[in-house]
Amino acid sequence: MPVHWDDLKTVMHLVREGSLANAADTLDVSYTTVARRVKRAEDDLGLRLFERLADGYHATDAGLEVARKATAMETQENDLMRGLAGASQTLSGVLTVTAPQLVCTTLLAPAFEEFIETYPDVDLRVRSSLELLDLNRREADIAIRISNDPGDSLIGRRLLSQKNAVYGVQKWVDQINTDPQALIEWVVLEPFQDLSLEKTATHPNHRARMITDDMMSLVNAACSGMGILRMPTILAERYDCLKPISQIPQRDIPDMWMVAHRDVWSSARVVAFREILLRHLATLT
Repeated sequence: MPVHWDDLKTVMHLVREGSLANAADTLDVSYTTVARRVKRAEDDLGLRLFERLADGYHATDAGLEVARKATAMETQENDLMRGLAGASQTLSGVLTVTAPQLVCTTLLAPAFEEFIETYPDVDLRVRSSLELLDLNRREADIAIRISNDPGDSLIGRRLLSQKNAVYGVQKWVDQINTDPQALIEWVVLEPFQDLSLEKTATHPNHRARMITDDMMSLVNAACSGMGILRMPTILAERYDCLKPISQIPQRDIPDMWMVAHRDVWSSARVVAFREILLRHLATLT
């Protein structure tokens, strides 16, 4: 009996992700569906692909080999589909754009609106996340990234150069002006909670009051007065509640890029979105 490709992909993702729950999240199915597909693949192949142990599924040698072969098949499938997408000059179908949430809600929202109105036959899907989606695996067509290096298999267009400055509500501006020795409280993004670099001779006392992995929560906390934050100036300027705090120096940060896989860069959908986005961003610089 032939083996279903969905079942082979499920075996691959279970090996790759390490658990039924993680594989289910990646495949956007239930964990019971993952278990059912694995069992069907084993029955079709006549091989035991996983040992069911108390701490989860552990791949056998046969399971690892199936996952390795399925990965090669996945690569070929992605190459084929990207090539077809890149050759397409029709303004219909799906276009998936990924960008950090705060960038989506500020800089990109007007471009999204114009694109939808101009090309109603294109199904625009937006995945707002700090996670770097894999464009090689077609998790998105276009990514907006903060980086100095788009990546070997990607092609890109630099959108904006950026500065990273410190902002807070007016009470923090006043306090830092009048009492530089007072404790300065911050709301910080989870990967950047080390505040030692923010200390200066005139403003030595800093503490993280809230740490989050969500940029929108960070901005809302800062606007409520919970603390100050560091963020790109071009984004902070969109929030009337945030005032610049010049006593703490600005920093250079990597540029903002729009990137896509080389295979899809010249497709009609990607070109159409790129032109609209560049026109909107030109009004900001």
